[in-house]
Amino acid sequence: MLIQIPYGNGFMRADIPDERVAGIIQSELDNYLPDMEEQDLINRAMDNPIGTKRLYQLAKGCNKIVIIASDHTRPVPSKLILPGMLHEIRKGNPNADITILIATGCHRGTKREELVEKFGAGIVEQEKIVIHDCDAKDLSYLGILPSGGELYINRIAAEADLLIAEGFIEPHFLQDIPGAERVYYQE
Repeated sequence: MLIQIPYGNGFMRADIPDERVAGIIQSELDNYLPDMEEQDLINRAMDNPIGTKRLYQLAKGCNKIVIIASDHTRPVPSKLILPGMLHEIRKGNPNADITILIATGCHRGTKREELVEKFGAGIVEQEKIVIHDCDAKDLSYLGILPSGGELYINRIAAEADLLIAEGFIEPHFLQDIPGAERVYYQE
């Protein structure tokens, strides 16, 4: 059986022997129709946070505000989300020192053109953006994890008066599959 798995901006193909295929799970996500436009959904969520105050309320009295944002490897619609977040923060604290900290984890640094694609030219030109480097010396030690490992985080995040995260975290559940052909296409 020839299967295609979405991968990056394209998909991967693999020819799997029929006897190794137990079944196929197919998402209905492409058939989902929300009850409002994207920006309206984002605005509704920002106006009605779950379990916390609104951003403008959290920003009051905070000087150093850091927004942790996903890097170029995550398909988060930051171009739509971040302007509203910045507006809310400045509504509560017009003089806040805001830094957008790109959460690269162990990925390579995000290139300028990738930042523009992800956040839009306006945010890239007007906002302070720092790309995390996990090998940098400017990490802060926070202690020992239950696993026994040492915990270090970016110093900018550690020194923030208010730390906000935008995006989502997902596991890397797909690795390169031996024998699979990677096919890319332009959208």
